[in-house]
Amino acid sequence: MRVTAVWAVSTLTMLVLAGALPDFQLQSDDGDTITKTAFTAAWGAGAFGLLSALVWPVLVRSLLIVPALVLGALVFFLNGSLLLIALRLIPDGRGDAAPETAVVVAAVMSAVASATSTALAVRDDEAYRRRLSRLADRRRRRGRSPDPAEPGRDGPPGTVFLQLDGVGHDVLVEAAADGLMPTVAGWLADSSGHRLTPWRTDWSSQTGASQLAILHGSNHDVPAFRWYEKETRTVMVSSRPASALEMQRRAIRRTHDGGLLTVDGASRGNLFSGGAGQLALVLSMAARRGKGRRSRAGYFAYFSDPANATRTALSFVAEVFREIGQSTRARARKVTPRIKRGGLYPFIRAFATVVERDVVVAAVLGDMFAGRTAVYADLVAYDEVAHHSGPHSRDAEKVLVRLDRSLALIAKIADHTPRAYRIVLLSDHGQSPGETFAGKYGLTLKDLVRAGCGLPVPRRAQRTRSACEARDAVRIALHRPVEGQQDEHPAKLSDPIVLASGNLGLLSFPDIEGRATREQIERRHPALLSTLANHPGIGFLLVGGEDGSVVLGPGGEEVPVAELTDGKGPLASFGTGAADAVRRTDTFPHVADVMVNSMYDPATGTVHAFEEQIGSHGGLGGEQSRPFLLWPRGLTDPLDIVAAETAEGAPPRSRR
Repeated sequence: MRVTAVWAVSTLTMLVLAGALPDFQLQSDDGDTITKTAFTAAWGAGAFGLLSALVWPVLVRSLLIVPALVLGALVFFLNGSLLLIALRLIPDGRGDAAPETAVVVAAVMSAVASATSTALAVRDDEAYRRRLSRLADRRRRRGRSPDPAEPGRDGPPGTVFLQLDGVGHDVLVEAAADGLMPTVAGWLADSSGHRLTPWRTDWSSQTGASQLAILHGSNHDVPAFRWYEKETRTVMVSSRPASALEMQRRAIRRTHDGGLLTVDGASRGNLFSGGAGQLALVLSMAARRGKGRRSRAGYFAYFSDPANATRTALSFVAEVFREIGQSTRARARKVTPRIKRGGLYPFIRAFATVVERDVVVAAVLGDMFAGRTAVYADLVAYDEVAHHSGPHSRDAEKVLVRLDRSLALIAKIADHTPRAYRIVLLSDHGQSPGETFAGKYGLTLKDLVRAGCGLPVPRRAQRTRSACEARDAVRIALHRPVEGQQDEHPAKLSDPIVLASGNLGLLSFPDIEGRATREQIERRHPALLSTLANHPGIGFLLVGGEDGSVVLGPGGEEVPVAELTDGKGPLASFGTGAADAVRRTDTFPHVADVMVNSMYDPATGTVHAFEEQIGSHGGLGGEQSRPFLLWPRGLTDPLDIVAAETAEGAPPRSRR
């Protein structure tokens, strides 16, 4: 019945397009009756639908070697080609279209067919339930279930962990209160259903540290988003596949545990696998040739449906123009703070907010249909937009609206899956607003360090690379090297290496073996530490010493790490937990020679990122260190969550 309805709507769509587009015809040169034209349209629509169902998946599978982002550009060409073939199959050669017109017709027909099918599915919940039940029975007969007694709706529930990357606790609460996220608001209002709590990150408030601890139980020796390791003379970058894989291996060795998702789990859109057997868009797996292809297969599983491909491609184009319009409006209104958003950024944003979202959500729905025990998925859309538009901007708010729709879809599907599911919503960090360090003071952190060392400073300050995960994800999708793989070594071994992770800076001297002490640094560069500590854009420094590590602040203030307390000294403005966070990082083998945290203004909540970001995270100060956990009461309440690693159950492992 549904197939017939979709066919009828597609036929009508083809008739309308034939009447509206001059280069698309369904009649012979002599003209045909309305009945014959309708028959021709029905034939063409049926042939196009059949080719889409049978040939399209084969085409997509054959394009595994093609970069995923390029595949999106090929969607329209391939779809148009299938339509031209379908028209050639019409008897007597009545169907014809110019190639460029065929692309338009195919895109419209795929979109209409997808919308019709979705509308029918939504209106027929009972049929949907029956279909899912049949799928579950078929899986059991094929032996796909890891347990012969695969649980039904009455068995143990599964858990879906949905990470809203970069959404702080206060941002979530405000968005729900303002009506931007009605699904989340419903969960918050249901006091018997879900509970919300903030939690504190480590000093390194970024996905690499938080998600590694959540999925693998430890983020030991992850001092920042990127850091320098002297023994191998390499820069570790959390969003680089090889680095992510090494971080994952180290965590597994430390915990002797495969991860949160080891038992019948799925990892979707994450930096790390969590030990899952089912992977899609997992960065650490992209470093392995065979398994990297398996990780990327998430794109192709999604794009094998031509309706999905067309819908996402159209949304991608719309998002590119949305970003261009929003950035143009920001410039026209002279919004401040503001950073450049040209070049490839509109495409990077569209990839994060459309392609990754669609692929990850579809993968999660597939996991729920399959009855998997635990699923963990990262939705990066808000984080990407907030970096460039600001965490409280209208641009970022609109992304939250669209993310809430994805949550609503997942929650609705959970009512129909063969297995009951508990949905845990969480974030890995928040974001703190503020003008960039370079924008505020006219020089980068690297420029300031070189000046303090008495080294020449470039006349024109160079832009510091953004640490956005989405940017490197796009480069991986294009099979291009990620940023940070070049210029890992200074021109001279004695020159300092300066790295930025949001408003946290790391300074290393590669020619000094082991961690450099304060005394060694001051003998070599007497003015460096005082130059940094007394700069108005710097909050405090952490540096090792012969008698123990110290924290340096402005005006010659210094406190031994062992004597640090919250609310006093250089950490006075950074809030509860800052002292413990600094102390813990000081114990890491790869802590930088000098750790530099930007200033923080508690009155405005602003920091100064050492990268090109007006919404940043990675250090201490403000909302970036205060993510959230929203969990159903069916799970054991977590302990006081101080850092991702201290709460092996934050989110808790599924306690039944």
